[in-house]
Amino acid sequence: MQPSPLICLVEDEIDLAKLMAEYLNASNFQTIVFNRGDEAHRWLQQNEPALILLDLMLPGMDGLEICKHQRQHSAVPIIMMTAKVEEIDRLLGLELGADDYVCKPFSAREVVARVKAVLRRSFHTPQESAATAPVVIDEQSMSLRVFNQVVELTNVEFQLFSLLYSQPGRIFSRQYILDNIYQDYRVVGDRTVDGHIKKLRKKLNDVNDQVELIRSVYGAGYKYEAP
Repeated sequence: MQPSPLICLVEDEIDLAKLMAEYLNASNFQTIVFNRGDEAHRWLQQNEPALILLDLMLPGMDGLEICKHQRQHSAVPIIMMTAKVEEIDRLLGLELGADDYVCKPFSAREVVARVKAVLRRSFHTPQESAATAPVVIDEQSMSLRVFNQVVELTNVEFQLFSLLYSQPGRIFSRQYILDNIYQDYRVVGDRTVDGHIKKLRKKLNDVNDQVELIRSVYGAGYKYEAP
């Protein structure tokens, strides 16, 4: 019997942290709780939980700094929890490598559901063979096959799909896409990304319009959802 996944919960609101821990424990997760950022950071230097639930504003060390340090040596899934709802805060957290973002006030049940969803994505490695997988991407030949049909893509469309596909469920901001896809110094903006996403979606829909592989996240960017 495998041990329950350990969730590192970093939240300075003691009552909220206690409530979250109770819900997580009731869902068969182990928890370790920190109410200060610096204490959590020290523990994380020596330990790796299954997932980190991380408040943004913390005494000792804020959540963004903790996230930044984690991403220097670890791919542990991170869900940000914060009362800061402005777009820039969401984007900053995602740019630093957070896997999801939930704004306060939130339902404890919703957070537990998100923990389960992020863990499913993080620990799911495609078991299907190339012959049976619904989406097969070949970086060497720059080819894409969806539901066993070849999708003809331009170079930019392939690079764009490949980026989103590399981390299912992760939200990529338009700025991140701009910085990582368009590296030939052409003058491009958000509308350029939106235009290529639109064309990419049309080609994917032509293969199967019942499955939405690329989703928009209002105010944040785009993500790939595995079928």
